[in-house]
Amino acid sequence: MKPAKKFKLKSKKKIAVGFPAISSVAYQIWEEMHIGRGIKTLFKLNQVKGYDCPSCAWPDPDPDNRSMIAEYCENGVKAIAWEATKDKADPEFFQQYNIEELLGKSDHWLEKQGRITHPMIINEGDSKYQSITWKQAYNIIANKLNTLDSPDEATFYTSGRASNEAAFMYQCFVRQFGTNNLPDCSNMCHEASGVALSETTGIGKASVTLNDLEETDLLMIIGQNPGTNAPRMLTSLQRLKKNGGKIIAVNPLPETGFMQFRNPQKPWEWIGKPTSIQDLYLQVKINGDIALLKAIIKILHEEDKLLSGSVFDHNFIKNSTTGYKELIASIEKENLDELIYLSGIPSKKVYKAASMIRDKKKIIIAWAMGVTQHKNGEDTIREIVNLLLLKGAIGKAGAGTLPVRGHSNVQGDRTMGIWEKMPEEFLDKLGKAFDFEPPRKHGYATIEAVKAMTKGKTKVFFGLGGNFLMATPDTNLVTKGMKKCDLTVHISTKLNRSHLVHGKTAIILPCLGRTEIDKTSKGPQFVTTEDTAGRIRMSMGDLSPVSEDLKSETSIICELAFETLKEKSMTDWITYAKDYDKIRDKIEEIIPGFDDYNVRVRQAGGFYLPNGAREGIFNTKTGKAHLTVNPLPHHKIDPTHYILMTIRSHDQFNTTIYSLSDRYRGIYNERNVLMMNKTDMNILNLKEKDLVNVTSYFEGEQRQLKNLKVVEYEITQGCVAMYFPEGNVLISINNMSPESKCPASKFVEVSIEKAEKK
Repeated sequence: MKPAKKFKLKSKKKIAVGFPAISSVAYQIWEEMHIGRGIKTLFKLNQVKGYDCPSCAWPDPDPDNRSMIAEYCENGVKAIAWEATKDKADPEFFQQYNIEELLGKSDHWLEKQGRITHPMIINEGDSKYQSITWKQAYNIIANKLNTLDSPDEATFYTSGRASNEAAFMYQCFVRQFGTNNLPDCSNMCHEASGVALSETTGIGKASVTLNDLEETDLLMIIGQNPGTNAPRMLTSLQRLKKNGGKIIAVNPLPETGFMQFRNPQKPWEWIGKPTSIQDLYLQVKINGDIALLKAIIKILHEEDKLLSGSVFDHNFIKNSTTGYKELIASIEKENLDELIYLSGIPSKKVYKAASMIRDKKKIIIAWAMGVTQHKNGEDTIREIVNLLLLKGAIGKAGAGTLPVRGHSNVQGDRTMGIWEKMPEEFLDKLGKAFDFEPPRKHGYATIEAVKAMTKGKTKVFFGLGGNFLMATPDTNLVTKGMKKCDLTVHISTKLNRSHLVHGKTAIILPCLGRTEIDKTSKGPQFVTTEDTAGRIRMSMGDLSPVSEDLKSETSIICELAFETLKEKSMTDWITYAKDYDKIRDKIEEIIPGFDDYNVRVRQAGGFYLPNGAREGIFNTKTGKAHLTVNPLPHHKIDPTHYILMTIRSHDQFNTTIYSLSDRYRGIYNERNVLMMNKTDMNILNLKEKDLVNVTSYFEGEQRQLKNLKVVEYEITQGCVAMYFPEGNVLISINNMSPESKCPASKFVEVSIEKAEKK
């Protein structure tokens, strides 16, 4: 085994992508894949007749604007290299290590061992996984499910990487089994967006396309880091700037992706002056966004009065919105100085932001988990919508809402019915199409699922992809819950910690990756996904599977449903397992917008789902968009404490850790770090690389994480940051939004003390 590399700190990067990204891509292909296999699959990534990137959900350009050589980013290549690796975690591997030994390894090491090649099981009392046949695995799972006292004693989790076809058949199986316990990863990220947008605009999705983004006059990015979390977004931002648009970046940390960009597809840009991205950077306090938005609205309102109503779009407000008088009355009561103070931003910069917005007609506001993962995430999003509606900047080209989704099909999973509280209309159509009566009682969302496991109410946990243990808050509590289950099952490509913290019996069902050929007795199959902009496109892998024992997610679900439900179901599960066109026919029958699904999805670029807000049609209760009054948060924390937010490194995607470094932030070979403001470090008499213990506080509870290494960083004073998922151990399961139940991972009260030297 190679010795661990030494922890190093280097200068923060000021330019995103460029040649260092190309070097990183080349290294990933060389290290993880056979060179020929790697080069072959890159030419199919995000192409019309290729496969959808298994990483983020950023939209693809229209086919005539798409690069035929390199329609991918650095992190997309990491994702496919990680999935299509030449390394294998085969039965022999599992015989080398017992569970305790594997638990002692890092998350990076676990996934780096390669693709799981056979169904694996660990029985109660055993210390190692061993291989079993598919038939044996199905029988064990089916027998356990069918002997539960109630279907509600099982929980079925979904990761955002599942295809539309897999997600649709999964929810159909679960509901025919008899429960709505369908928590998913959106419960932990953009659930707040869905709640707030559905209420205010009538649709819980983005109202813009990629073309809108490139044509806008002004883009405001709040709590989102494009250089790491959606690197292909930078190409669109570059086009936006060349078209004369402006960008305001709002974030507690300065991020490289906001600063400058070199397009890796244009070698002539690798030298010389890079493209400047942000025109204005607002370093907001953690959760100071709503105060900032209210301050901007108040400034614009005062100018609107002085300029005879020429700042706000009063025709649009009158004809397309409700709630204007109430909103303005509340804004007039706000104290501007207090709003600016609570935002943490100098007054001059707040006025500068307002002046940039004042005369613009086409405005887009983008956001991600820096907004959603707060107890008041929905209020902030509603305030974002307020600003856009006052400017008439929804429902026309170059303007609207842009929640930047994370995983590649998390939005599609929800469209397909992965939700614990699907509307009655959907359930009625599902029951009619499959000849059964769907359960109506709402099921568990993610936080509720964790609590149910810890209380012994859940006997079976089933995960379709993902790493549930590490993705959820309150890691120690989730560990307790997983261990209480009688059976835990995971459909997975690679080993992760959720396989090691398991129920009395645990089964791993290995599946094909999105890069691999999926061939049934009916011939080659393809799947479909939905991107952030609501476009449906086809995805077909072109690599030979790493093992002959792998099955597709869709086939696994359908075959397991057949074994579990038997004569209780009228569904021809085996036909659906072989012919995905038949699945798409059923989707078309049930879900609006999928007319001629099998025809339209085969066309270059696929098709867009209907989006009322994009067209200025607001499918709310009133038929208009809703301006809302939202309370200003006043957080009461101990004056000696700090606000902690969790963040991702440049070398990770969600819970997948590609390396222990964070190139853009200058942190190498270490993830257990705490980023602190220099002034705060001086107050605590700390210097870089000192060890500290961090204790979190929530409703009388305390949680502690020891021996984090201090890193000086340009974060707002009083705020600190550490990496996800390592920081999840500090987050209470009850620290969440009361509306969406999204965890407040971006606002955790903590104290910091210097650790004793080891």
